[in-house]
Amino acid sequence: MDVIDYQKTKPVALWLYSCAFLVFCIAVVGAITRLTGSGLSIVEWQPVTGVLPPHDAESWNKVFDLYKETPQYQKINEGMSLEDFKSIFFWEWFHRLLGRAVGAVYLLPLLIFLAMKRIPRIYLPSFAGFFLLGGAQGVLGWYMVKSGLIDMPAVSHYRLAAHLSLALILFSLLLNMALKLSVPPSKDRALLFPLYKIARRVIMLLAVTIVWGALVAGSKAGLIYNTFPLMGKYPWPTEGLDMAPLWINLFENHATVQFIHRVLATLTALSVLFLVGRSMNFQKSRRVSYAFGLAGALVIVQFTLGVITLLTQLLLPAAVLHQAVAVLLLGSLIWVLHELPPEDYSLDKNDK
Repeated sequence: MDVIDYQKTKPVALWLYSCAFLVFCIAVVGAITRLTGSGLSIVEWQPVTGVLPPHDAESWNKVFDLYKETPQYQKINEGMSLEDFKSIFFWEWFHRLLGRAVGAVYLLPLLIFLAMKRIPRIYLPSFAGFFLLGGAQGVLGWYMVKSGLIDMPAVSHYRLAAHLSLALILFSLLLNMALKLSVPPSKDRALLFPLYKIARRVIMLLAVTIVWGALVAGSKAGLIYNTFPLMGKYPWPTEGLDMAPLWINLFENHATVQFIHRVLATLTALSVLFLVGRSMNFQKSRRVSYAFGLAGALVIVQFTLGVITLLTQLLLPAAVLHQAVAVLLLGSLIWVLHELPPEDYSLDKNDK
């Protein structure tokens, strides 16, 4: 295994941390965009010319007239004033602007670091992949928006889940690479080997939970059964299997979609706390202890925010924080996984 010169790669890592933070910001603004019903306010995909918002009355009236032709305006927002339109336009424009910013913040320093030979050769394919994933995320975002411009005044919850999933994959990969290039393995890393498989499974469970949360958000399944822990008289919905064929209930029955997210969220919280509890049986550095402690604290906050979001029928601050903390929790678990030895672990030069 190649020895990493952490002094040489530290600037690269700081740049990657910045890119990951921007992706985090995009996810948060995306939540605001969705919750305020702003995602369908811009009906054209203009990767270059769309950087600047309308600047005069004529250009504002033009984009507003385009919006008036959409199902969302005709079925939900008919009679909306231009001033009200400007408020929802802002969030979608800002969301897209951040996406463009990530591309610029990533590409320009990448070229500089390549010229300076600061990026280890073994990771060059990964850095090319990050750029391609970023571009794919933009295309997928527009593909999602298009689903709400035809017949229904809402985007496909499947495409919404795919859009968020790709953003989280990009965030995770950027953060993981930044950790590789800036955080040397701890001296007691070998002692933590039994926790590696557990941590991987917990991250996978969290990922599925977040994706199911996107299905809940996209289908507006969070607006029913705003009680906890019961869903009516029982902890489960009585109409949970009413649709045919049976499997479609998992994705289309709003009650079932919400129920599955509740179960997954509970399992995730218990799993993270179990992982943190197991880690207390192992000797570890202060840095590694902080990683586990952060994950434990965040999962408690996240679960609490989920319940508050449900009980308040998607109160905007709670719902936005719920998505934000989900991404932070994912990031903390990626940090935890970085501190653990992999399954094929063997002492290498970096551990000596």
